[in-house]
Amino acid sequence: MENSLTSTSRPRTGAGSLGWVWQAVTGVALIFLAGLHMIAHHFVVEGGLRNFQQAQEYLAAVWPLEVLFLIVVTAHALLGVRAVALDLGLSAAAEKRLTQVLWGVGLITLLYGFWLTWMILTYPA
Repeated sequence: MENSLTSTSRPRTGAGSLGWVWQAVTGVALIFLAGLHMIAHHFVVEGGLRNFQQAQEYLAAVWPLEVLFLIVVTAHALLGVRAVALDLGLSAAAEKRLTQVLWGVGLITLLYGFWLTWMILTYPA
């Protein structure tokens, strides 16, 4: 049987080796947070969907939970993209650059999500 590891493969150590742990932690958190989000926005609302005013009233009461959901889903998604890319056998320099780009994408995504949440909360009713 042929070994699938090549001579260019290197073990992941340090902070990068904990990526799978964070992927699992955020995955478990997503089960809980996405479940709450779906129930609150779709299953307990007459007609199955909140209008803007109802969403605004709901968000005012639980915005920390929705912000946590945003953070967790962003981290989980980008950790998944990083894991798939690392399976391609990137060089150390490419891996470092990928990590930097994904941090940038994550920060931009979170800033946009925080801004959008703030705009919804402060929009005149």
